Amino acid sequence: MVSTPDGARRLHPGTIALRIVVKAPQNVAGIVALGAAASQGGLRVMLGVGALALVAAAVFTWARWRSFTYRIAAGELVIADGILHRNRRSIPFERIQDVSIDQKLLARVFGLARVRIETGGGEADEATLDSVSLAEAGRLRAVLRGGGVSSAEPDASPPARTTIFAMNTRRVLTMGLFGFSLVWVGVLFAGINQLGDLIGIDWHGWRDWAGFARQEAIALATPLFAALAAILALAIGAISGVARTFFVEHGFRLEQEGDRLRRVRGLTTRTEVVVSLRRIQLALIERGMVSGRLGWSGLRFQTLGGSDDVGGRQHVAPFARDDEVARVLAAAQYPAFDPLPLRPVAFGHVVRAAILRGFGPLVVIGIVSLFVPFAAFALVVVPIPVAAALLARRRHRYAILGQHLHVMRGVLAKRAWIVPLARIQSVSVTRSPLQRLLGIATVRVDTAGAKGIGRPDIADLAVEDAEPLARALLRER
Repeated sequence: MVSTPDGARRLHPGTIALRIVVKAPQNVAGIVALGAAASQGGLRVMLGVGALALVAAAVFTWARWRSFTYRIAAGELVIADGILHRNRRSIPFERIQDVSIDQKLLARVFGLARVRIETGGGEADEATLDSVSLAEAGRLRAVLRGGGVSSAEPDASPPARTTIFAMNTRRVLTMGLFGFSLVWVGVLFAGINQLGDLIGIDWHGWRDWAGFARQEAIALATPLFAALAAILALAIGAISGVARTFFVEHGFRLEQEGDRLRRVRGLTTRTEVVVSLRRIQLALIERGMVSGRLGWSGLRFQTLGGSDDVGGRQHVAPFARDDEVARVLAAAQYPAFDPLPLRPVAFGHVVRAAILRGFGPLVVIGIVSLFVPFAAFALVVVPIPVAAALLARRRHRYAILGQHLHVMRGVLAKRAWIVPLARIQSVSVTRSPLQRLLGIATVRVDTAGAKGIGRPDIADLAVEDAEPLARALLRER
């Protein structure tokens, strides 16, 4: 590690080579574009432009590395960067929620790691040191977590680690089967089309050559081709889901280390994240439409600071059985989720959902059927939203059990929240015009970092129940 006389440190020199390699595809694309634009000047002009571009990229990368410094000061981490316009940031230790380390594939080749400093100031990381040596990454994490005191003191002994959840290769591959995605189907066929254009395949000529056979067999081939295309799409979707999950979740291991949970996962990009128990805001249990019915669940913790999820949710047991979820919850000092004591929301939830989901399609079908009488047969699907609303009301339940709020909702895919009352930041009662007409209200529960569908809101309570619940949640804090 390179140090300057004032005690500041720079990133590892290997960062220069790493950044040049990472940016190489963009630089090559730019050189090709410049060469095509200057094709009249010949190969010599293109090579000259390319050489200048590479030299300029190398000099700029070196200047960025040279201008970036960091140091541990009294009670804070100080980072300075900028080539012409200098910036200086000071991050007090008390603001640092956690420090995580990850290694992408190229960084592992160079023996480097990225250090991410997380605070509670937003969804993004407060600062990133990309890249330092593994030894320096470990030193920074120990110092910043210890409030500036090195953990290398003779009397300091790290707490023991206990593995509380892990996924072997077989489970990771099983999880990937439920990560079905058709996105890669479109990517594959688009790539085949581009490849054909690149190497000069005349698809139209090929079709003309096979035109006679196609005309003779089209009655039989069309259904067969449709079936084969569907099977191929399903196979590609399943393979892509398995591959993506394998690269991300390979070697997943969750360990308890004192008052922290340490998660390690990844094949090409190896990440190590430590979740402080005191920073956990709520627990979220998720059951998929298919995997949930086979007894699989996923557990995430809402935490302060940045994470691998834009909502601040950390996967701590992405594919687990109920007893494994309960064990991780117990390690985080959370109770197991039990739906039996929970109470349902008001019946107005069914009425509101039926109006919002059923009235619109009913009007559209009625208008279209005036011009296309056959469209009236679509009326048979109108009761489906009503049935879904009945099931949603049955699944949407809540209760205050001890010092935690328990909320569940979802029909096909299900979600369950466990929220410590002490973590609730604010509670509000809202009523839309339709809710006022039906005499119901929604209780919105805010915790640090939770947003959108990640919030444990309770929709469509009777008004006489909503206000007392809101007061109880705030009073218990």
